[in-house]
Formats: sequence, C-alpha cells, structure tokens
Amino acid sequence: MSALGYALSPIILDAADLGVPQHRKRLFIVGTRSKHPVELALPVFAHVPALSFVDFGAGKWAPVNRPGRSPRTLTRVAAGRRQYGSRFLAPYYGSGSGETGRCLSRPIGTITTRDRWSVIDGDCMRMLTADENRAAMAFPAEYRLPENHRLAVHMLGNAVPPPMTREVINALRKAA
Repeated sequence: MSALGYALSPIILDAADLGVPQHRKRLFIVGTRSKHPVELALPVFAHVPALSFVDFGAGKWAPVNRPGRSPRTLTRVAAGRRQYGSRFLAPYYGSGSGETGRCLSRPIGTITTRDRWSVIDGDCMRMLTADENRAAMAFPAEYRLPENHRLAVHMLGNAVPPPMTREVINALRKAA
C-alpha cells in the first residue's frame, strides 16, 4: 500500500468503547493518499452492560448439573457463582473470560463464529440466542438473520459491529 502512495494508519479499537455491549478488539488500517498518516479523533462512549441484551425469558434452558455436562463447564459455573452470584455469563467452549465468566453489568466478550457464551441463571443454563448475539453486536433488531441458528451466529461472529464502522467513517470525514 505504501508503494502505491498510501499513508497507513493502523488503529486498534474496542467495540465496547464505541457503545457496543461487547469487548471486541478490531484492527482498522486506514489508507489515505495524504503525505502523512491521518490521526482519527474517535469518541469514547460509556460501556453498555451485557444485561442490556440478555433475555431471561428466551432460549432453551437446561439444568447445569445434567448428565454428560463437561467437568470444565461445571468448574467455570461454580467459580462464576462464587464471583457473581446466580446470574452471569460464561464461555461454554475454551477458557475465554478466564475460569469465572463475566458479570452482566459489563460488556460480554467477543461474539465468535460459533456459539460460545452461555447464560447461567440459578441451576439452569443456555446458550445465547441468535437475537441476543445480534444485539451484542449492536445490529438493529430489524436486521434479518438466517433462520438457521448456526449460520446466523457464524455471520454475526464474522461481522464488524455497525457502530465501529460508523465512528471510523465519521472520524475519517472529519479528518479529511
């Protein structure tokens, strides 16, 4: 890009700083035909809690202590209960947010291309719904998703939250 005459500005942004209820870091490389790389003045918004999109009346709940549940999942749930009480989020696969999950008063971690986040409510748990994943990505409620849950989550996990794109474009317009 430099050889083609572009000045490059790499910028790492966290979606939570732009009003998205999700900690999601993304690298934006801004290329301009200016002599020097541009510096973007981006706003910083208050963090939006995960509680803003979790619907405790939705989804398919199952007992936490059902036969066949992974011992690692049970360990994460027990640690989350000690840390946050009876309602919280926990990564279902992998280590994610450590071994205790996340409280609902802070943004969720990154929404990935496959179901990753479970909601714990007392002795029951479930995965986030496609609608909750959409809201965690800050897509509007009317944004249409595929009927297939797995495909919807996959598409959302590959997306950039719209507020991130909007704020980068607005900052570019101001810098131009």
